[in-house]
Amino acid sequence: MTQSPLKVTRHGAVLEVVLDRPKANAIDLATSRLMGEVFTEFRDDDSLRVAIITGAGERFFCPGWDLKAAAGGDAVDGDYGVGGFGGLQELRGLNKPVIAAVNGIACGGGLELALSADLILAADHATFALPEIKSGTVADAASIKLPKRIPYHVAMDLLLTGRWFDAEEAAHWGLVSRIVPAADLMTEAHKLAAQLADGPPLVFAAIKEIVREAEDMKFQDAMNRITKSQFATVEKLYRSEDQLEGAKAFAEKRDPVWKGR
Repeated sequence: MTQSPLKVTRHGAVLEVVLDRPKANAIDLATSRLMGEVFTEFRDDDSLRVAIITGAGERFFCPGWDLKAAAGGDAVDGDYGVGGFGGLQELRGLNKPVIAAVNGIACGGGLELALSADLILAADHATFALPEIKSGTVADAASIKLPKRIPYHVAMDLLLTGRWFDAEEAAHWGLVSRIVPAADLMTEAHKLAAQLADGPPLVFAAIKEIVREAEDMKFQDAMNRITKSQFATVEKLYRSEDQLEGAKAFAEKRDPVWKGR
């Protein structure tokens, strides 16, 4: 029996997804499709509130596209499945927090996978690169995302040279949320996930939809969409039990109990 390339574990309201494809956790078409299925189920399961994506072992988070599979017939423009490459980049309506725990090398599509998460924790030995330039191809998702996340000239330096950079530089430019000792990476990722899982899911959903939809909008246009009830998650929040619960908990000086409805 072929070993699954993913190890998927539920920890209460937290879903842990471990990319486990020796030797380097590279992603082929079949793995990408499976990841899309996993993250679609996560999106649609109301009992799950936060996901963690990481790699097996201590050396590789993910090097991106599996070039050996490509040489064996996997087309670079093949069927990556729902959500696009790695199941996250193009997954519509994903309004729950996703944490990337980068446990080692994250390059090419692996870095793009991490950039698809909302929060990135990096082990202190993690390294990053966009080496596509050296193999005559383009880091398409990174070419879209990176100049919006960090200064333009830094993004272009990384895209045009394909050079490697370490966790400290990634943190300096704001590409990672926090650097932690490698031995503590998953512990810290689960602490953060537990904190988020205890938070208000309807508020998180509204935040993610607003941030996603307003990325290319003018401020006033985005505000007008909110006031005209054109963000479904915001409208659901404003008409929810949780909205009332938050006000009651504040007035009663107690912790709120979020139900997600």
